[in-house]
Amino acid sequence: MQSFVRNPNARRMRIGSHFALALALVAGGVVGATALEAPAAAQKKKDNGKPNYTKGFIEAYQPLAKRIEAQEDPAALKAEIPTITAAVESEDDKFVAGQAIYTIGTRAKDTALQRQGLDMMLESGKVGAENLGLSLFASGQLAYNAEDYAKARERFEEAAAAGYDDPALQGLMAESYFAEENYDAGLATLKQAISTRHEAGQTVEEDWIKRGFAIAYNNQLAEHAADFAEIYLRHYPSANVWGDAIAVQRSFFEYDDQELLDLMRLSDRTGSLRSERDYVDYISAADARRLPAEVGRVVEAGLAANMLNPGDVLVTEAKATAQAQAGPARADVAQLAQDARGSGATALDAAAAGDMYLNFGDTAEAIEMYELALTRPGVDRGRVLIRLGIAQADQGQYAEAKANFDKVEGERAMIADLWSIYAEQQMSAGATAQ
Repeated sequence: MQSFVRNPNARRMRIGSHFALALALVAGGVVGATALEAPAAAQKKKDNGKPNYTKGFIEAYQPLAKRIEAQEDPAALKAEIPTITAAVESEDDKFVAGQAIYTIGTRAKDTALQRQGLDMMLESGKVGAENLGLSLFASGQLAYNAEDYAKARERFEEAAAAGYDDPALQGLMAESYFAEENYDAGLATLKQAISTRHEAGQTVEEDWIKRGFAIAYNNQLAEHAADFAEIYLRHYPSANVWGDAIAVQRSFFEYDDQELLDLMRLSDRTGSLRSERDYVDYISAADARRLPAEVGRVVEAGLAANMLNPGDVLVTEAKATAQAQAGPARADVAQLAQDARGSGATALDAAAAGDMYLNFGDTAEAIEMYELALTRPGVDRGRVLIRLGIAQADQGQYAEAKANFDKVEGERAMIADLWSIYAEQQMSAGATAQ
């Protein structure tokens, strides 16, 4: 028996479930470090236009410069680094010393020396504006590789402030938090980066969304997993992504049969019923005694897709019950609707009539009944709004459906959010087709 906890938003969260995902989750970092050539010796000049090199530094530096130019063994050149660093007095000295150290570190493939040299150049204040953002970013990468994640983030922020715009920057910012197991901060960074790029009309990196989704899902962060599933649907929709978005809700959140039914209906409409469990859960939530036509259709679809075993007891019983109940239910539905319109009828009566019409695919009649239910006291507003929206979406009334999905509050809100995305995408598809 799995345990249940309530999160601060009063949504019910189920911990420990490992529902299989079709999505290929990214295991590594968002990006790798890139190589950076030593920055050009562009510097700020004194008023007389000449750099301010001190005498002691020139004496220490010139022999080393000749050896660097002669391509001497970088291992031998490393021994001279303490001498030139000790001779630094001015900011111009520091800049040139940093260049030398960076060059030696690059030739020796010594990232610690590269970082030391690059940071000296940056600290000197002499890096030209055209190289500043890239240099700060490279310093951040070197700090990241050295597992100095706080300094890496500082450098990445400085690079962004200097106008450096590269998708790798925000990705590494997030990865630096993930490396510290500060998943909330890392996921918040990714979400903000995604939002910023989207609002600027730029392409959102799919790997960012995959990485965020993987981190959230694998670390049982239900709210974040649901958020990234929705982000994925908005930017890279597909049947598999729909399946994963719905799987997240089924995996992490506890829903009763009526809530699960509306979630499985979305799986049906998005073509993301992809396993035996999907079909069995749908059949069980719908219940052939209550919604025989819908259950009968789902059973036949599951059999046709080879997802259901025709000899399975649940399947044979659901099929037999659906066949036996469909005729009487069809004969009674008109009377059910008439009673729902009568004096003294309740919201529950109207909603039940709407459910039966939706079961038969009579969406216009279902819409009438659900709208009637919403006018009466005691209505289960969230449930009826979602089903009204489903009926409207099935009618092609996507704008009206989305408006109703967006009104849903409480524990059904996350289900309604997915339905709202579906309606929005159907509207967009229709506009594109026209």
